[in-house]
Formats: sequence, C-alpha cells, structure tokens
Amino acid sequence: MGSLATHFSTFLFLTPLGIRRLLCSFSVYLMNPSLYRSKPWYFSEPKWKNIDFYTLLIALPIASFSDLFFFLAFSGHPTYRFAFLHQSAVVSLFWVLTLLIIFHENFDPVAVPENFIYIFAGIVFVIENMFMGEGITGFGGIVYEWLSGLTLVCAGCCFYLSIRPGAFFAEFLLNSGLVFKGTWALQIGLSLYTDTFAVEGCDKISMSPTQGKTDVKCALEEDRERGIAVMNLLFIGHATLVLITSFGLFGLLCGNRNLRYGEASGPLLAELESESMQMHNLPEFELE
Repeated sequence: MGSLATHFSTFLFLTPLGIRRLLCSFSVYLMNPSLYRSKPWYFSEPKWKNIDFYTLLIALPIASFSDLFFFLAFSGHPTYRFAFLHQSAVVSLFWVLTLLIIFHENFDPVAVPENFIYIFAGIVFVIENMFMGEGITGFGGIVYEWLSGLTLVCAGCCFYLSIRPGAFFAEFLLNSGLVFKGTWALQIGLSLYTDTFAVEGCDKISMSPTQGKTDVKCALEEDRERGIAVMNLLFIGHATLVLITSFGLFGLLCGNRNLRYGEASGPLLAELESESMQMHNLPEFELE
C-alpha cells in the first residue's frame, strides 16, 4: 500500500467486484428470498459473461509478481522494501482464492466446499489487515486504521457466511464493504500520496530517514487536526455514498426485472428453480 498506483489498482479490483456482487446477490434474493443462498462467485452462462472473473485470474498473479519485483529491486529503507513483499503475498493469497472457486465450480465441489472458501477468504482478509499501513504512524496511521476496520468487517462477514450462507444481511455487508474498501483506498492514495489532493497545510506522505517511520508532514498542529477532521468527514461521505448506491441499486432491481442479474441458464438459478418446484410439488393436506 505504498503508492498512488497501488491504491488505484486496489480501487479497480475491489469496487467493480463489490458492485457486481451487489447486483448478483440482490437479483438472486429477489428471485426467491426464502431460498436465498450466498455464493463465493455468481457465475453466468454463457461463459464470456464471466470475463471479470477471468480478468482477476490473470491480473492478480501479474500484480503479485510486480510487487515481488519491486521488493527485489528496491534498495531503500527495509520498511518500504518489505511492504512490497507483504503486498505480493496478500495478492497471491487472493489469487489462490480464485483458484479454489474454479476448482469448486468445475471439478470437485465436495473437496472444496463453499464454507471452506468463505473461511479461506476471511483468513486472507485478516492477513491483509496485519500488514495494512505497516510502518505508517500519526495522521497516516489513523487513516489506515479506518481501512483496516473495513477489512475486518469483510473478514467477519466471510466467517459468518461460512456458517450461515443464507444470511442476506452478511452478504450485503460484505459486498458494500468491498465497494467501500475500494473507494477509500483510492481516497487514501489521493490524499496521502499526491501533492495535488493533499490536505491543506500538509505535504504528501514521507519517510523519516532516521526512524524508518512514515507519516504526513504538517506545518502546524492545527493543520494536522484539521486534516484528521477533513478525512473523518470524507470517510462519512464515502459511507453515505456507498449506502445510497447499494439501496438505490436494490430499489432499481425491485422495480425493473430487466435490470436484474441475467443468469437465465446459470447453475444457481437452476438450483433455485429445482428447490422451488420441489416445494410446490409437496402434497397438500386438507383439514376436515
């Protein structure tokens, strides 16, 4: 998490993923709320509609190798250098997660059950949280603590869904959290790693050559306190925007079936229809 490019990449990975999962989970829930069940990934038919998943499958290892290259080539302070290594490890774990999803969907669902995939995802989020904002203190450390909180929310939702896959609220919280993590990561990149969008009276983040600590340098303590207040306000603004987007998307899908996630021949819809038909075919008993 040491540059604007890294934060922008995080935004590109997480925000579309969260929005897609919101769209898919809302559509499946509205199809039949009583039979709703969360899925690690909502696959579609034909397969070309899953281009976003296959893009992640290719892009994640490239991002991981890029961070590993920076770790090997970077000759600066160890705090920065090992940040690239930790980032590479976390991205690699998310890539393994996509491989587990493929194995579950196409080969052996019993060997890799859905609850195991959710547990693995929760563990990866916890590991990501351990390295988040590493070596960053002060103003910058406070901003990263909010991103860390969002990561722990996603981890908690994954652990809960591994036990209760039908918990729609946990699915909603997970997907909204992914969108929030993406937008807030972009905000951190702009506010802490650029001079253009830096808080007034403060410079972009820099490392102390003697202590190996990274923080935002502010001219006055008042500037630092104002900067924290501004970031607090921005965090609330991001949260409000994500909630409005989520509820607005749900409202649109409720009012227009044509906008819903198109899985007309997908495996999940077939499973839901099968369960629904079984319920309708149950014998009816009349009270005499």
